[in-house]
Amino acid sequence: MKTSDFDYELPEELIAQTPIEPRDHSRLLVYHRKDRSIEHRHFYDIIDYLHAGDALVINETRVIPARLLGVKEETGVPVEVLLLRRINATDWEALVRPGRRLKPGTVCTFGDGMLTCEILENVKDIGGRIVRFRYDGVFEEILDRLGEMPLPPYIHEKLQDKSRYQTVYARQDGSAAAPTAGLHFTPELLERIRQKGVIPVPVLLHVGLGTFRPVKEENAEDHVMHSEFCQVTDSAAETMNRIRAAGGRIVCVGTTSVRTLETLSTADGVVHAGSGETAIFIHPGVALKATDALITNFHLPQSTLLMLVSALMGREEALRVYREAVKERYRFFSFGDAMYIE
Repeated sequence: MKTSDFDYELPEELIAQTPIEPRDHSRLLVYHRKDRSIEHRHFYDIIDYLHAGDALVINETRVIPARLLGVKEETGVPVEVLLLRRINATDWEALVRPGRRLKPGTVCTFGDGMLTCEILENVKDIGGRIVRFRYDGVFEEILDRLGEMPLPPYIHEKLQDKSRYQTVYARQDGSAAAPTAGLHFTPELLERIRQKGVIPVPVLLHVGLGTFRPVKEENAEDHVMHSEFCQVTDSAAETMNRIRAAGGRIVCVGTTSVRTLETLSTADGVVHAGSGETAIFIHPGVALKATDALITNFHLPQSTLLMLVSALMGREEALRVYREAVKERYRFFSFGDAMYIE
């Protein structure tokens, strides 16, 4: 399985730079695996494809303003620190720029000294660093003041409203990127879905480098995912297993929900409560155990996310559908349109 097998042509103007308003007015491509048919709808129509008794699995992670812009203490050289994962009260795993100049022992300052961090050590597998922060007060409050939302590099427009890079159901701080499939839901749409008899089930995966790290290996199966924290509670596991036993479906919102369930389920499709790190890599040839349908965005060429989608619908079909989406001028990536695979 070559990484180049998951390439496709995408005109740059189809990369969405800003979110649609209202959230649920984005477009929705519906793909039926049973007969390989495609429908073109709007996201508010998703309710037509959800059935009473289904579980709608949502990732409750909340994006933190993880991008810190500051200076190197000794020289005043501009620096950037992107927080990926918290290790303890003071230490974080992070990506840094300029990498060559930020060696262990270097101190960076942010907000005129309101926050400082020392580079402790290199993390070879991600090309990042372990950094240690020093500050007075509450770290989260300082981060809210000084940090920026860590938008992907293909988004060049400045985000006017930070809340638009959060799902409306985000609860638990910890992500370096949004679980973007969930950005299309509004409170009103979720309420209509509940009234139809569909049961929202919260899970958790803190999005880090594992989700958006590019595949550099020629043989895609040699790619190693960076680990991310995930969790399924006793209540969530019990609800999903009860729904499936009664003939309902597990509809995952986003690839992060899929990765969480597939990490914590057994071969019989039973989801087990638990928490911990996951580095699961889902690609064609990996059988999905607990996922019946998926709501997702359109993903980057040669990405692990496109490979996950291909595990669900087949590589050739995924690329055919993507070509159709390009032809129909869908908007791609984080602030783009959505696809429903059932």
